Amino acid sequence: MEYRIKDISLAEEGRRRIDWAESHMPVLVALRKKYGETKPLKGIRVAGCLHVTKETGVLVRTLKAAGAEISWCGCNPLSTQDDVAASLAKHEEVSVFASKGVSTEEYYDDIHSAMRLNPHITIDDGADLTVEMHKALEQGKKSGLTGPLFGGTEETTTGVIRLRAMQKAGKLLYPIIAVNDAETKHDFDNVYGTGQSALDGIIRATNVLLSGKNVVVAGYGHVGKGVARKAAGLGANVIVTEVDPIAALKAKLDGFSVATMKNASKIGDIFITATGCKDVILGEDISQMKDGAILANAGHFNVEISIPDLEKQSTAKKSINDSTMQYDLHTGNRVYLIGEGRLVNLAAAEGHPSEVMDMSFANQFLSVLKLAASKGSLKPMVYNIDKEQDQQIAMAKLQSMGVEIDQLTAEQKAYLEGFSEGT
Repeated sequence: MEYRIKDISLAEEGRRRIDWAESHMPVLVALRKKYGETKPLKGIRVAGCLHVTKETGVLVRTLKAAGAEISWCGCNPLSTQDDVAASLAKHEEVSVFASKGVSTEEYYDDIHSAMRLNPHITIDDGADLTVEMHKALEQGKKSGLTGPLFGGTEETTTGVIRLRAMQKAGKLLYPIIAVNDAETKHDFDNVYGTGQSALDGIIRATNVLLSGKNVVVAGYGHVGKGVARKAAGLGANVIVTEVDPIAALKAKLDGFSVATMKNASKIGDIFITATGCKDVILGEDISQMKDGAILANAGHFNVEISIPDLEKQSTAKKSINDSTMQYDLHTGNRVYLIGEGRLVNLAAAEGHPSEVMDMSFANQFLSVLKLAASKGSLKPMVYNIDKEQDQQIAMAKLQSMGVEIDQLTAEQKAYLEGFSEGT
């Protein structure tokens, strides 16, 4: 076991926080108890590249309990919780390479360090590890990877988009299970998790009152919907910008204003990007913003708000706190950027609540089990989560909440599966 972390003395604090998360993740804990005795991952090497949070700590504990040998790194330079990284290194005896605030060079060095485990399975969030693994595989024996490589998983929308593009181009070299596309992931993690935690990050960084503010949400996918709903619930006037006419129509019929970024930039108080695309807010938009406008990003990469354009529009900048930078514009107005334009819910807060990560990481764990059982027999393509697995996780979550639901009778099942007349 080896590690490169910020401060090992933070391990006790990290363990307490992981314990707290664990008490709110009953589905994942139940899976640990189920597979802890049989240890289906014994002899399996797993390299993970996920946000190093207390919830991730519970996933790592579960993988280890099932027998896996693990190396881990962060998937975002600002999302690592240093106390959790320390706890995983000291108490879980996991090879960890992650610290908050690393440079781009250090970030990729951490990924390459995690790859030295020569993993059978990769767990990724954003596809950076998967892409680096592909580069290494293309180098052949020089890379030090000897295999066998059974496959990988992908946690987030941006990563799945990248990997499907690789598959379409014929560049995908090993199978990937799209955990993000499970209903018990994107309909909960993305909507309820990001919806709450993105606003939590903005509030922690600025302590502004959202009630009465004009909040511009760029993108009305699962994340954008969650952010818009939560902002409206806090009394904000929500304005949605979109490029997809269907998504824009949904936003309008959900009761939100819909506008172009060109027009929204003139009236917005807070801007939250959630598109997964680059250059959503450009210099021409920033130059029109009112004094005190706040910029935040809820997408995976820090490309949605054009930082180069923001720099060009500015005459000076200064740090307000650890998460917020003030930019003085040529217009005389000031705008505030949170978390360097990176994931605001992790750069300025603690990420998703443990309760929603319970389902996301249950999907991760079961997908790793599936890849381990396949032993490399799956074709190199992107796979969806089985509907049955989604249903099982949802039912387990309901049961942990003390919720009962109805069951179809045999006669009802026959009716739904048949084509008899409805009389």
